[in-house]
Amino acid sequence: MKILLVCAGGMSTGLLMKKMAAYWEEQGEELTINAVGLAEYNDVYKDYDIILVGPQVRYKLNDIKKDTGLPADVVNSLDYAIANCPNIMKQAKALMAQK
Repeated sequence: MKILLVCAGGMSTGLLMKKMAAYWEEQGEELTINAVGLAEYNDVYKDYDIILVGPQVRYKLNDIKKDTGLPADVVNSLDYAIANCPNIMKQAKALMAQK
């Protein structure tokens, strides 16, 4: 699975990205993941299967879906804050099922 994480500047999702990569590896799942800011997603989205959006930029979700045509969703605020990787993995797999 190839996930693009999008937030305001890519910093907070960068932390989440590292935790998600470690969790996926523990679960024996293959994952390519990258974190970018709003200004960058249009340049790289073609290399990914789905997009997960940080809660701080949830207002851009519809624009991101329209711009990319990829399945996209906002990560639950609590899951995002505590890096609840099991819940985020479920969310990502549900998005992949839409592809």
